[in-house]
Amino acid sequence: MFTGIVTDKGRIARIERRGDMRARIVTRYDTATIDIGASIACDGVCLTAVALGPDWFEVDASAETLARTTLGDWAEGRAINLERPLKVGDELGGHIVSGHVDGVAEITGLRPEGDSLRFSFHAPGDLARFIAPKGSVALDGTSLTVTEVEGSAFGVNIIPHTRAVTTWGNRVAGDRVNLEIDTLARYIARLHEWGG
Repeated sequence: MFTGIVTDKGRIARIERRGDMRARIVTRYDTATIDIGASIACDGVCLTAVALGPDWFEVDASAETLARTTLGDWAEGRAINLERPLKVGDELGGHIVSGHVDGVAEITGLRPEGDSLRFSFHAPGDLARFIAPKGSVALDGTSLTVTEVEGSAFGVNIIPHTRAVTTWGNRVAGDRVNLEIDTLARYIARLHEWGG
């Protein structure tokens, strides 16, 4: 489990494409504290560390993961958001995030709003019903509050701090991002379907 509070911007140092994809990610994390088999959220996708070096770790992404997330777009040199898993007793600053991406949203626009940037997105139709104003979403692993929703369109505000410490400072219209809807919203919708 994660919180959606990004704690490092990693960089893709190497990509090997086979049946699956192996990526080497350079990080500021102390890799001596990462175990082989540990989970790390990479742009919001929970991946397993399969190899370690002094300032890097490697992960494998299956064909299924590549098809359902933006990881198939990864290229050497790309910056990505990283988060280590939540430990008992850690501060829960964002919301509960599983790292199981539900789909891909597209940035449809951005505009200044005070010191923040208002990002607009298009969500896949089957996921749009789970997104509500003032609810939470994880976008590329970042816990964000939804500001408005209209059909499959929704928006979030991203403050200067978030843009500085994540990859959001480099995003432009047309970019695709990993979308994980709030688990609570999913269960509430399911109960509603059952008439609960």
